[in-house]
Amino acid sequence: MVKALFPGTFDPIHYGHIDIAHRAARLFDEVIMAVYDKPLKSLLFSPEERLALVSQVFADHPKITVVGYSGLTVEFCRAIGAQVIVRGLRVFSDFEFEFRMALANQRLAPDIETVALITAEEHTFLSSSTVKEIAMLNGDVSSMVPPFVAETLKRKISQTRQQPMPNALRD
Repeated sequence: MVKALFPGTFDPIHYGHIDIAHRAARLFDEVIMAVYDKPLKSLLFSPEERLALVSQVFADHPKITVVGYSGLTVEFCRAIGAQVIVRGLRVFSDFEFEFRMALANQRLAPDIETVALITAEEHTFLSSSTVKEIAMLNGDVSSMVPPFVAETLKRKISQTRQQPMPNALRD
């Protein structure tokens, strides 16, 4: 049985992520969507919120499970018995980043393979940053994310706008 890990921040999950996960599920016996808790980038959603959104997307898929994790991805792979890391590639700039990450992971864990799946053409422009930016500017993201993600994103942005600005940013 081949277990694959699809790690990411999924802030928020979008149709590009979902496409890669479904395609990975055709290739591997089990796919684990691993929601990384504390990346070195600012996030809109908390780890719990991201985990809930990803879990809802795959609730009815028998070969895809969703978990949260922290620390090195290859160490998490070992802990859960995953032999493969799945990554998605959209554009050429993704390749350079993913190539370097795959080489670093190979150095740390030569027993774990990285498999990159090329995104479907209709998703090449999609990124979580793009989805968030469009949503923050009141744009329509309904073709980019499932309806419940769009609604959650709208609510979250509304809550964020209602929070008072820190003193340091008011000057």
